Amino acid sequence: MIDFSSGSVFKLSQCNPQDVAGDVAPLLIPGEQLYFAFKTVRDFVVFTDKRLIAVNVQGMTGRKKDFTSLPYSRIQAFSVETAGTFDLDAELDLWFSGLGKVRLEFKGNSDIRQLGQMIATYVL
Repeated sequence: MIDFSSGSVFKLSQCNPQDVAGDVAPLLIPGEQLYFAFKTVRDFVVFTDKRLIAVNVQGMTGRKKDFTSLPYSRIQAFSVETAGTFDLDAELDLWFSGLGKVRLEFKGNSDIRQLGQMIATYVL
């Protein structure tokens, strides 16, 4: 499991959700849709219309994967920080009931405002 409580930070780059759809498809409920996907070298995070799914790829072969599902219904607050001139990374902080703060860090070319708007749609 990804240890969100220790303030782990992921540097994520946006990718096509269809690139990782095969990995998360067995976890999706009927009608659930993928909206955004972001990857590191091996790990990735998917945003659906119901939740955030963080995938931690483990082992040398990468066949073992840990899937952490974080439903939007458990978000108490969130913060979006856009990239700047010198600080080229954007950040998304989510506070989950019973879990605490989850921070995701994105490379500057990610559309963090659109992601924040999507989260607001399901949280507010």
